[in-house]
Amino acid sequence: MKKRKVPMRKDIVTGEMMPKRQLIRVVKNKEGEVSLDPTGKKAGRGAYIAVDVEIAKRAKAEKTFEKAFHVTLDDGFYDELIQYTDHLQARQELFGKDAQK
Repeated sequence: MKKRKVPMRKDIVTGEMMPKRQLIRVVKNKEGEVSLDPTGKKAGRGAYIAVDVEIAKRAKAEKTFEKAFHVTLDDGFYDELIQYTDHLQARQELFGKDAQK
């Protein structure tokens, strides 16, 4: 039986390669709007960040997504990202790293 390859993506903050299921996708659409993509299927340019509150806080401090997408984002976006990351991190601690979002 063949073993399935795990899709890997790079965390935009740390540069570390991780399984896609352990990352959060952030997407910029054609209108230039940046949003969280819990499904991983929204149209647009995507970037990934690890499910780790400290990394999300670092992204806010370093304005990582503003640099990656060449846009200006308010703190509300980063606060939502931190809150969502905290939620997923708690789920992973309860149910394991591959817990569904």
